[in-house]
Amino acid sequence: QVQLVETGGGLVQSGDSLRLSCVASGRPLSGWTMHWFRQAPGKEREFVGNIWWTSGTAYYADSVKGRFTISRDDAENTMYLQMISLKPEDTGVYYCAASQYWSTNPKTVDDWGQGTQVTVSS
Repeated sequence: QVQLVETGGGLVQSGDSLRLSCVASGRPLSGWTMHWFRQAPGKEREFVGNIWWTSGTAYYADSVKGRFTISRDDAENTMYLQMISLKPEDTGVYYCAASQYWSTNPKTVDDWGQGTQVTVSS
């Protein structure tokens, strides 16, 4: 089991930047895939991006590609989501997640964080 805690959400204006953090504990992340998902009010939870912990290789949804960057600090067991050029459609609760195997499907996730709210005003 991996425990995940997200921080860094807040209220920003369109075009602003924000960095989210996800601190993991309980076991090493080597061999796992770490994810960011988000969920807007009235919508399904959607994939934002993920990173294969061993190599640091990241993959992004088309909607955020070029604006969001996922990185990791292995020594601190922490994953980051750097967001720039934020848009109102980026608004939602952002969740950190972990899965044993690579996937973009939230139904395959093994562990979830509690979520952190990101609100982008127009």
